[in-house]
Amino acid sequence: MNRCLWRYTIVAVSFLFLGFFFQKNNQGHVEYSLSMEEKKRVVWQLHQGQLKSEIKKHLETFKKMQKKSPLFQHTNYKFLAGTIPQEKKLLTVGISLAPHPHASDLLDTLQSLFRASSEPELKYITVLVHLSDPDPGWLSQTVANISSLFKQYIETQKLLVIHGLLDSFLLPRDLNNTNHSSSCEKLYFRQKVDYALLMNFASNLSDYFLMVGNNVHFVPKFVSAIYWVLSAWKEIRWVILEFSSLSFSGKVFHTSDLSRLTSFFFLSPKDIPTDLLLSKFRFLLAQNVPIRFTPSIMGVMGNYSVLEDTCFPMDKEKVFDEPDNPLASVITDMMTISNFFPQYAYILNEECYATLDPVRGNHLTVILERPQKVTRIVVLTGSHKEGKYLLHQGQVELGYDPMEHPKGCARYTLLGPLVEGNLDQRVFYEDDSEEELSCIRLLVLATQDSFLLIRQIKVWTESEEEES
Repeated sequence: MNRCLWRYTIVAVSFLFLGFFFQKNNQGHVEYSLSMEEKKRVVWQLHQGQLKSEIKKHLETFKKMQKKSPLFQHTNYKFLAGTIPQEKKLLTVGISLAPHPHASDLLDTLQSLFRASSEPELKYITVLVHLSDPDPGWLSQTVANISSLFKQYIETQKLLVIHGLLDSFLLPRDLNNTNHSSSCEKLYFRQKVDYALLMNFASNLSDYFLMVGNNVHFVPKFVSAIYWVLSAWKEIRWVILEFSSLSFSGKVFHTSDLSRLTSFFFLSPKDIPTDLLLSKFRFLLAQNVPIRFTPSIMGVMGNYSVLEDTCFPMDKEKVFDEPDNPLASVITDMMTISNFFPQYAYILNEECYATLDPVRGNHLTVILERPQKVTRIVVLTGSHKEGKYLLHQGQVELGYDPMEHPKGCARYTLLGPLVEGNLDQRVFYEDDSEEELSCIRLLVLATQDSFLLIRQIKVWTESEEEES
């Protein structure tokens, strides 16, 4: 990295004047390229629209659901500790707990959460705990434990503990049937009701909601990680953002979607696990594949009963080895200066690609020698230590259907925007899709009058053993 910066500094001043000249010529070329591409994209979108017309019909029906489910108009909530914050926050961290052989996990989870969060970060969140069992002895003891350990957070309105009760006669007949055919169905039923009550209460506390189980630990600065992702994705439509590979915990929603989600819980068959319902909910609202960031911001503590292990099998955290960057060529319409070649951004060493004054619409595109099943992509811009010369507004796109003229791919889909100049995301494919990736494109979204370093593009592909 030092070698890259040293070379870049030497030539930067020499090409400053040339940058103004080439930028004007570049803009005309970019506009032409994008106009041709837009035509292809419109054709593809029309084709996709025909294929997914049935999905759109379901979506319109789903969106017409009542904004506020009548189920919750007769819900009773009791404040067990704390009060509602006076200001609406960015994020509610929601946890629900029923009587459990490892009930102390909740205390460990809260301890981990507050230890991993700085005082400035805590200003952006409300931690909401829902205790779901009506047994007064259990409630009293659990609240006493929470209050003794987290008194300062309760007094400063950062932690709120509630108990919600939904009249059973209001539940749909299928859900209200207590004759569960299996122990798992009973757990699924309880989880749906408990988290529906939690999310219903949380719908006006913040802009976003983070779903958390009662047995997880957090990595330091997890609030900041979520904050910057939400800022980058603010103008892009999404339904669920996933910050861990856990099947349930780590998922972020818009609070404006929570009323639909709780209604969806009660409209679904009782034998469907909650995590599977979340996938169906995402699909119904037109997010076809998961959006998952790495590394995870939380992990599981592991205190599960045998029954829970059976009913809620945990997804194993995928362990990635070093990136394998398959053979590829790299092209760009940005101004290449001195000996900084576009390929340097893709070679796994300390070299990097440097350019001057990128304009909106510029791109750097990796064209794979043959289509690949890519599982993870990392894009790093700017200097590693100082954080200078990063791409302030950009996004990474996945390309399919390779073309020879012009060089690249016929269509692209969004993987995600850069977050503080970087991207680290898993790559998912639609169910039963045989499609493989042919291009990875870094697109500049806003002109910036400054140097730009594209430090590294890392790619992980699925091995033959994994495919089989």
